[in-house]
Amino acid sequence: MRAGVEKADLCGVAALGGETPAGAPRARQTPTASVVLPYTRSRGAEAVALYERSGRTAMPWQRLMMEDIMAVNDEGLWVHMKFAWSIPRRNGKSELLIMCSLWALTNGRRVLYTAHRTTTSTNAWEKVVRCLTKAGFVEDEDFKTSKRQGNEQIIWLSGDGIINFRTRTSKGGLGEGYDLLIIDEAQEYTADQESALKYIVTDSKDPQTLMCGTPPTAVSAGDVFLKYRRDTLEGRNEDCGWAEWSVPALSDMTDRALWYETNPSLGYVLTERTVRNELGSDRVDGNIQRLGLWLTYSQKSAITRPDWMRCALEEAPVLPAHPKLWYGVKYSQHTGNTALAVAVRLDDGRIFVEAIDCRPTKDGNTWIIAYLKGDAAEGAVIDGAGAQRILADEMVDAECRCTSLLPRVADVVEAAALLEKQIFGGQLCHMAQPALVQTVTHCTHRAVSGGFGYASYLEGADAALVEAVMLAHWLCARERDSFEQFISY
Repeated sequence: MRAGVEKADLCGVAALGGETPAGAPRARQTPTASVVLPYTRSRGAEAVALYERSGRTAMPWQRLMMEDIMAVNDEGLWVHMKFAWSIPRRNGKSELLIMCSLWALTNGRRVLYTAHRTTTSTNAWEKVVRCLTKAGFVEDEDFKTSKRQGNEQIIWLSGDGIINFRTRTSKGGLGEGYDLLIIDEAQEYTADQESALKYIVTDSKDPQTLMCGTPPTAVSAGDVFLKYRRDTLEGRNEDCGWAEWSVPALSDMTDRALWYETNPSLGYVLTERTVRNELGSDRVDGNIQRLGLWLTYSQKSAITRPDWMRCALEEAPVLPAHPKLWYGVKYSQHTGNTALAVAVRLDDGRIFVEAIDCRPTKDGNTWIIAYLKGDAAEGAVIDGAGAQRILADEMVDAECRCTSLLPRVADVVEAAALLEKQIFGGQLCHMAQPALVQTVTHCTHRAVSGGFGYASYLEGADAALVEAVMLAHWLCARERDSFEQFISY
């Protein structure tokens, strides 16, 4: 809690003397959920004052956040040794990192600023240099810079202050020592990167780690941010703080009141017109990116049984009069099995999926061809290095009417993300086949070039079955995007 201030009194801009245009709505200026340890002193105002010397103006919510982030105890040490925040995109959440960096540099602190993308860390370096210059500091007199793409640096000449800007890797930072570690784009912060970075502030007399980002999407690579949020909100992290602007459940993206509840910069640097222009058909992604939704299931863990069974039908579905069947074939290199699944779009728009079988690859493809020659078969997506070409050729020899597709890695990543998105959104259904229930609810994510696939942790359950369903579902979902434009073999 801020010294002598109740959070409930700070929801309006006027509480801090700020102004909004006459009659304009006011965005919520305090987090919808937060953990802030008690304090009576803060260096936040110093950081804001330095930042505003550059001609920039901190928004009310940013000034409040800086008070919490830079709170100090009676010994002058940081109250929060770790502080993280999650805010929807384009609200200026990374500006808080710039404020902290400026203060740390000019107060003799060693800083490592990391980001997932090289462009992000480079942009941060440019912002800090620009702020220093506009604040009246002179390069080569007050500070000097070094620019190497993905490895920039600023050195404060009258003290020990230094900021190194890096793109994160699993080994970056090893053997170095800093006072402040910054994790930008924290939704992409992985466990192996954390193991390389978390010890670099250990030797500091007053260490602090800051993380900021958005809720992870289905293709986000990171898992640290998710775990930190959960543990901090549940009171398991000591000396840690958290703040977020979010909705608690999947919500109506057209609700303007929710825009103002979850976007603190709306009416300042963000406009209703911008938000309105973002609205699209992907309700889940819109909730994550613009309303700050944290999904009820972990996107870096297995699909839970409640999530999967929520999509189960009590009775067999009524198929369209002329159904189009889309198949997924997965050859597993790990188990030596081949799985086949099918998907069909129902009249109500939902996609019905079903696992057909999972057999040893050595049994051949005859049983698969029997399905793909069916009159209703429209297409098959075949995944599995080596074997996929063989099946595609056998389909031609067997004069299968349906088209074959050999997916790219990007297609597999998209298919996995779409599967979980539509499970959560209620756009997928199934008949709760026991083998599929067992496999789906006992699998974990495996990394796949910027996204994920599936791996089973239950003996006897083959994740190839899940991935076959995933591929069939993806192909069926893409039907409206014109199957003819795909590259076929």
